[in-house]
Amino acid sequence: MPELNLDGLVGPSHNYAGLSLGNIAATSNAGGTSAPRKAALQGLAKMRRLVDLGLPQGLLLPHRRPNTRFLRGMGFEGDDARVLADCAREDPQLLAAAFSASAMWTANAATVSPAADTADGRTHLTVANLVTMPHRSQEWPETLAQLKLAFADARHFAVHWPVAPGFGDEGAANHMRFCSGHANPGVEVFVYGLNRGGRFPARQHVRASQAVARTHGVRQPLFVEQADRAIQAGAFHNDVVAVANEHVLFAHEEAFENRAGTLQLLADRVPGFCLVEAPSADVPLADAIASYVFNAALVSIGQGEMALILPKEAEETPSVWRWLQRVQQDPANPISQLHVLDLRESMRNGGGPACLRLRVALSDEGLAAVDPRFLVDATKLDRLERLVERAWPEAIAPSDLANAQLWRQCHAAHDALLAELDIAPDELGA
Repeated sequence: MPELNLDGLVGPSHNYAGLSLGNIAATSNAGGTSAPRKAALQGLAKMRRLVDLGLPQGLLLPHRRPNTRFLRGMGFEGDDARVLADCAREDPQLLAAAFSASAMWTANAATVSPAADTADGRTHLTVANLVTMPHRSQEWPETLAQLKLAFADARHFAVHWPVAPGFGDEGAANHMRFCSGHANPGVEVFVYGLNRGGRFPARQHVRASQAVARTHGVRQPLFVEQADRAIQAGAFHNDVVAVANEHVLFAHEEAFENRAGTLQLLADRVPGFCLVEAPSADVPLADAIASYVFNAALVSIGQGEMALILPKEAEETPSVWRWLQRVQQDPANPISQLHVLDLRESMRNGGGPACLRLRVALSDEGLAAVDPRFLVDATKLDRLERLVERAWPEAIAPSDLANAQLWRQCHAAHDALLAELDIAPDELGA
């Protein structure tokens, strides 16, 4: 049973507005000059590495930005040019939200329950509402349209509307699946946060997690609280401090509020449960979060082996890299390969390798039913790289967001991408 990785293609409006409270990397780089072309090429190189490893790879598309529909909902009127010009003059921060390229982090696109886990034997996907952050709350309609297009075959898939907006849902970034193999029934762990008076909000509400599990008909759900100390240290999603693959949990010692109870639950429920945990004494929580080592993509590469797709920041953080060398050399776990990639542009905006991908475990029949326009191979990646080189802006400074030429360039790049993939705008409700 293959696992499809759906990576977000970084959009042409990628910029450093620092809109995400609690995401220290994003807020600390606010006001810098971004490089959308380089960011998209770095993301495509990550997709190519997965293809080279022999794994199914796909993509979700950047959303059309700047989002004039979003601004009209905030009371701006007229044609696109007037809406954007008026917003640039009256509310630059709102314009920055309308420019957000954060849909690139497809770990927040949806929560996925594979067919082996669900009562009706179909793969279920619930689009995340992302209501905690205003700049992200605008994403779900276009994400839903893409998922309905990519997973249209109702024999294999069920795509659901988001959870009611009263309860924040941030998608797969707060969801882990444990199993003895992707084809086998799994234990799905929904990680939520509780607001305990800290300066940063918990983004995943327990009722949202429960609603998703209920909607999907998940047969073996577990609900686990993320450690508030991790949230306050900058782990705004669980996948900044923990990631799972098959029977392996790769995590920091301070990931969960009740560490002992969580590990005991997993040991009891997951056959052959394997814990690969960084002790705080070896890897301080601050180093883990700054390096995004646990935001690695942990993937199965055959013959019982696994590989970590890591950002260069992990290699450049001494405490993290020393510990990873021990992990790789330890025969007690299946992690045998470390692949280090340059994802600086995404990292500076607060998202690492795991943020960029949505995992969908599928049967061979299910994979064959995915709309092929959302799947990539080496040839399609070549085409996309040429398109990005031609159409994506080279740099965006904060002052550029008010520039009408940039608005037109971003919209033209999005149009060119749809044409390249043979997707009509009305298929996405554009």
